[in-house]
Amino acid sequence: MIKAEIRAMLRLGLPLVAAQLLLFGTNVVDTLLAGHLGPVVLGAVAIGSSVWILPLMATQGMMFVVSPSVAQLVGAGQRRAVGAVFRQALWLAVFLCCGLGVMLRVGAALMVRALAVEADLAEGVVAFLQAIAWGMPALGFFMACRGLSEGLSLTRPTLWFGASQLVLLAPLGYLLMYGGFGIPAMGAAGCGLATALVYWIVGLAFLAYVAGHKGYRGIGFLQGRLGPDRKQLMGMMRLGVPMASSVVFECALFSGAAFAIGHFGAAAVAAHQVALNVAGFTFMVPLGLAGAVTVRVGTAIGRGDTAGARRAGLVGIGFSLVAQGISAVVMLSIPWSIAGLYSTDPDVLIATVALLGLAGLFQLSDGVQVAANGALRGMKDTRWPMVITLLAYWGVGFPIGLGLAFEAGLAAWGMWIGLLSGLSVAAVLLTWRFLRRIGEMQGIEAAGLLDQGALPVETKNSRLHLLRPSILDPRP
Repeated sequence: MIKAEIRAMLRLGLPLVAAQLLLFGTNVVDTLLAGHLGPVVLGAVAIGSSVWILPLMATQGMMFVVSPSVAQLVGAGQRRAVGAVFRQALWLAVFLCCGLGVMLRVGAALMVRALAVEADLAEGVVAFLQAIAWGMPALGFFMACRGLSEGLSLTRPTLWFGASQLVLLAPLGYLLMYGGFGIPAMGAAGCGLATALVYWIVGLAFLAYVAGHKGYRGIGFLQGRLGPDRKQLMGMMRLGVPMASSVVFECALFSGAAFAIGHFGAAAVAAHQVALNVAGFTFMVPLGLAGAVTVRVGTAIGRGDTAGARRAGLVGIGFSLVAQGISAVVMLSIPWSIAGLYSTDPDVLIATVALLGLAGLFQLSDGVQVAANGALRGMKDTRWPMVITLLAYWGVGFPIGLGLAFEAGLAAWGMWIGLLSGLSVAAVLLTWRFLRRIGEMQGIEAAGLLDQGALPVETKNSRLHLLRPSILDPRP
């Protein structure tokens, strides 16, 4: 059964890993295009992307609610109820992304002033954010379609449409940033606008694919209420907000670390950016696998197979450990070669090599925490993971990093020890939470109380009751 689970995990996970790597490649395209327009445009795009990452991750986190909800319904034999979940996910995407888009359009200038961005960069940063904000609704559509597809164990569409984003962004970005065919050069604003246009093209294409492809038949897409359902939307929000919060807490941790390291000079900032870029690239592997873990655990929970859910979670965590272990060995073995790909400056090289050693170590913690979190999402266990990530990242990681960086005089290296500490605490606690929840469910199943498709839910008095999988279930 382990071999079957490994095969299933690879079948689902490999397209998601490839899709994540391709989506990461869009950042590379933006950087390459901006770099040839000079340091002002490159700096504006870099700062704008750092701000943009928070609403982007908040949207992705909120839409994480779709795949486990769909997977549990499919596992419980309720495929025709999936359409109702997807429709409400689209409405959620509209409300959420339009709100975030308006905030970016209206608040971009305020955010830039609050961050004290240099005057020569500020105009480009604002233009980038205001342009990319137009793509927010389409980004929500893409995330909803992705969640539906993955919940149905159809992961290749995520790969195909992820690849199309990369293919479209390069020519559109070049045209709008550099100008041509009667279109003026727009620099940083052109980068944001190109990304927004790509979101709309790919988001609408994904919707059309979902509506017409045979793999999505029988989900009851047009059955029932077509408009927004307040009760269902509130249920999705209660599940999705903790998921989004967990993602934002981690993103904010690394953003906060970048601002702190900015006090130690240009070489430290450059080294941090290089090490983070390398770690971010390798992180795409366990992040893709985590999506597969969510689906496998959710499907098993839906059919009442707690042993299968436990097996799926542990296999996913094991895969992430192996993948990140390989990344760690590479980083620890050839740090000078990796650093040399990014810079030839001696100070930057020395600082980067030191940080890559720590980045190699936290590969393992990072892989475990994201896989364990994926398993918990498959169980719709969201509130405690949010508390755990807040505690680990901001109660442990960031304070330790600040203390070692400034008080102990370890500078950027101390900040990265803090990152390692936070990720390690999150990995241990999230894995413990998953094993504890599964153990509770297996205890109920052993007592003969768990029907097919039933889920254990903890009440305030720590008693366990049974529920069938539903998007309306807001409780962990």
